[in-house]
Amino acid sequence: MSDFEVAGKRIAPGTRQHITLPAARLYNDAPLDLRLEVFHGSRPGPVLLVCAAIHGDELNGIDVCRRLVERTDASKLSGTLIVVPIVNLLGFIQQSRYLPDRRDLNRCFPGSERGALGSRMAYLFSQELVRKATHIIDLHTGAIHRSNLPQIRVNVDDEASLNMAKAFAAPVILHAKERDGSLRSLANEWGIPLILYEAGEALRFDQAAISAGVDGVENVMKHLKMARGRKKRQRLVPVIARRSTWLRSEHDGLIVTQVSLGQTVKKGQHVAASVSPHGDDAEPIVASVNGIVIGLSNIPVANEGEALFNIAQFDAEELGEAEDNIDHFTEQFVSTTPL
Repeated sequence: MSDFEVAGKRIAPGTRQHITLPAARLYNDAPLDLRLEVFHGSRPGPVLLVCAAIHGDELNGIDVCRRLVERTDASKLSGTLIVVPIVNLLGFIQQSRYLPDRRDLNRCFPGSERGALGSRMAYLFSQELVRKATHIIDLHTGAIHRSNLPQIRVNVDDEASLNMAKAFAAPVILHAKERDGSLRSLANEWGIPLILYEAGEALRFDQAAISAGVDGVENVMKHLKMARGRKKRQRLVPVIARRSTWLRSEHDGLIVTQVSLGQTVKKGQHVAASVSPHGDDAEPIVASVNGIVIGLSNIPVANEGEALFNIAQFDAEELGEAEDNIDHFTEQFVSTTPL
């Protein structure tokens, strides 16, 4: 078993090393370093890259990484685990999804050595870390004022990525095409299986989503034979949704919600009402498909056309199976996780 080399550093088998990688500088010339924890196992195996906060305000993944680091022992590992808790350093400092120039870092890959700030950071991350990986888990949350049910987004037509998604054991797997400039798009181009975990809301900790994320990453490590032991959440067999749709407000007003995150809905069901602040009649908002609410807006006001509920679509026979998954998840994480 040979040393593992990353960012110009060599890590001996069975050891852990903290590495700082110069990434950017502030206006006062103060340096910003990309910090990573590398666990190089005592036996050969895959190289798994786990990263969070490509969007700087998405905090759940950061705590997933922190807990993963605490629980990993390099001497018991096969292969190599690279953990990057905060990719978008500048966005994290400013509590913003974006870089200071309002660019989305997750639309800058593979980047350029001579481009704008986002392009340079994406290039550094791609060349120094993504090229080293054989598998990737990218941790995300919903946007600000939007909550997401724990879910895996993946190209379900890619067998290796789909197997990782199933092993993670989130309640729902959603088929999602890669967006140009995203880390997922780059991984697909370079032939690296990648799954994206979505859970919770920006700028908030969701303890159930974090705990499920840690278990999910460890499940994938066991699937890849990097770690030993049985996969957790044996009763949960993820259901796959090929499509999702957003229900939008058709009127301006206050939104009185009648469903919650993770709830099953049927086509034609009233899921909310749009009401006037002045007491006029309520206008119903009706589900257009059968499915599960996997994302919703947390702001109870909306203009016409605003997205309110993201519904993963399922056939009638799949709906009961999906509902069972939500029940298992709630029983294991939501009901038992301390506030």
